[in-house]
Amino acid sequence: MKPQPFIIGKLIIDPPVMLAPMAGYTDSVFRSICKKYHCPVTLTEVVNAEGTIRGGHQTLHLLETNPGERPIGAHIYGADPDRLAAAAIIIEKTDRFDFIDINCGCPVPKIVRKGAGVALMRTPEKIERIVYTVKSAVSLPVTVKTRIGLSPDKMNIHEVSQAVEAGGASAIFIHARFASQRHSGEANWEILARIKSEMSIPVIGNGGISCVDDVFRMFSQTRVDGVMIGRAAVGNPWFFDEIYCRVNNLPWSPHSLEEHRAIIMEHLENLVLLKQKEYRYKKKNSIPVDQAASLHFRAHLHQYLRGFHGWPQIRRNLNTMHRIENIREAVDWIIAKQKSLS
Repeated sequence: MKPQPFIIGKLIIDPPVMLAPMAGYTDSVFRSICKKYHCPVTLTEVVNAEGTIRGGHQTLHLLETNPGERPIGAHIYGADPDRLAAAAIIIEKTDRFDFIDINCGCPVPKIVRKGAGVALMRTPEKIERIVYTVKSAVSLPVTVKTRIGLSPDKMNIHEVSQAVEAGGASAIFIHARFASQRHSGEANWEILARIKSEMSIPVIGNGGISCVDDVFRMFSQTRVDGVMIGRAAVGNPWFFDEIYCRVNNLPWSPHSLEEHRAIIMEHLENLVLLKQKEYRYKKKNSIPVDQAASLHFRAHLHQYLRGFHGWPQIRRNLNTMHRIENIREAVDWIIAKQKSLS
């Protein structure tokens, strides 16, 4: 069965998949590459509402976008309804975003200690108040990203999802794991199916996706309205292209080694440009831009080259790659190795 488009406000999401917000990964460079390969919608990294209100340069940098990125959602966190609403007003005025997404699922301790992220699941009535307050303050649609609970003995996604809907949200994004699991362990799709059967707003499932077949299994097993793809897309923006082709009954074939190298280089070079923008707000004693970009890129490179012949050797030397040229040489070596074995 072909997955049908779903709607957030006036946005029609087709194919019904999205790139999940991931701190340290979903900056404008990676988002733009995923858009190139038919990713319909992306979200920013998690953005501090307080930092947005104060005009903090590092926070506002996370809200910078590239031309052609839309539709895109601003993914924000905080614990106070009025402060989240104030941040949403500022974000709407940038005229860069198509919806506001409220984080109610991040398990990172520094966020949880502030009563934000997944800590909000402890008080569904507060989530309802947050959604209502933010929705009342802006004309953009409001969505919520959350989890199925803090832990197996504290699974209250039913109460949370009802609160999200009662507050007036346009959709709910559910990571089908407990906060105690972080990103490991089995995702509970059965819970997704149950929540979908209870809700009238779109339910978008997240978690347990490692290949394109998993996307279509989630649709068939849970009947969710959409699927949010996270780590499976890191190092593999072609993931969205394969989905697009399958949904539209178009031929699809794996990309070439030349294209693989070209995307790695495009990603790296544009990341340098992004770091240059970020450095407008850095102290003068910060490390050089190309070194900062190289350090940031290691996590992406790990995924781009994982499984290639020769990858173990590159991985052993990954921590010594402090310059762009080091990464270029490593990529060229490993691509040449694949060609020599084909």
